[in-house]
Amino acid sequence: MSTSTVSAPRLPGPLHLGDLVVDVPVVLAPMAGITNAAYRRLCAEQGAGLYVCEMITSRGLVEGDDVTRRMLVFDELETTRSVQLYGTDPTYVARATEILCDEYGVAHVDLNFGCPVPKVTRKGGGGALPWKRGLLGEILTRAVRAAEPYGVPVTMKTRKGLDETRLTFLDAGRIAQDAGVAAIALHGRTVAQAYSGVADWEAIGELAAAVDIPVLGNGDIWEAADAVRMVEQTGAAGVVVGRGCLGRPWLFRDLAAVFAGEQVQTLPTLGEVAVMMRRHAELLVEHLGAERGCKEFRKHVAWYLKGFPAGGDLRRALALVTTLDELDGLLAQLDPAAPYPVSELGSPRGRQGSPRDRVVLPEGWLDDTDGRDLCMSEDVGETSGG
Repeated sequence: MSTSTVSAPRLPGPLHLGDLVVDVPVVLAPMAGITNAAYRRLCAEQGAGLYVCEMITSRGLVEGDDVTRRMLVFDELETTRSVQLYGTDPTYVARATEILCDEYGVAHVDLNFGCPVPKVTRKGGGGALPWKRGLLGEILTRAVRAAEPYGVPVTMKTRKGLDETRLTFLDAGRIAQDAGVAAIALHGRTVAQAYSGVADWEAIGELAAAVDIPVLGNGDIWEAADAVRMVEQTGAAGVVVGRGCLGRPWLFRDLAAVFAGEQVQTLPTLGEVAVMMRRHAELLVEHLGAERGCKEFRKHVAWYLKGFPAGGDLRRALALVTTLDELDGLLAQLDPAAPYPVSELGSPRGRQGSPRDRVVLPEGWLDDTDGRDLCMSEDVGETSGG
């Protein structure tokens, strides 16, 4: 892989989350159907950081839901286990936090208050919940209290607010700090924006200036240079990377290098990308079995090949692969010398969509900003991200 290296400006050092020290202040954002044990291992092989499991529901964990429990699989080399919880009920969230610490040996629990998906927000979850400041505080306090005997830090992920007229991030930061939360990650978009438009890094800077706990910036980090600009502009203690690493796990290599004082941009040839694809599929099969592993791999093909010269028939065949042997035969048909498509550098990846006219919320949700007396219903199997 070709790389270029130049000196870089001074950047944040290790990220301190309570007693947990993350040598490189980079966090892999939990993404539904993506950040399973295989993908976390693949990314971790590229560079140090914190790699978060797919989001699970607190109720599903507490009630022993099979699907939820199956998601809590960790690679044998995954020494720092990190999980993101979704929940709207303080009792469920607290109990789920305790289970993660006691039964799964988790070293870090993140609480999701940023998911913009309508099926989540219509029940007051995800990015909708910070509107209810009292409920947010109760959930955070109970979770921190549950994790405290195990020495496990609790963090939270949120967004700017419901929309530009209903911002919650500064209140959420104050509430999180008062509750004993170790850090807060802010996605610089509103719930109404979902993944559209441009992330507002100024809001990340506002929050970093307003609280004493570490703030992690999230949104529009497509290259390592973007992470540099974000921490320089905002004063963030680190970054959270989601869509930018889709089909590009080597981004964590570049991020590790840049936070070590070098500015590195990895430009793999198609042959080198094919090796990474094979490694990814191999890890999926190892963790999920041959049939399911190959099926899960298919969704990654378009991201890996984005911008590269590969015929439509070959792309379609790769997106229908059923065995590793079949994958090997198809990957051999790619031109190994094809250079990286530099036109793709810095461009958005993954879902984008359009902003929503309104955020889907429970009836009467906007009537007050407390919510401590609400009896919220939690679905057992919601999965998404923030």
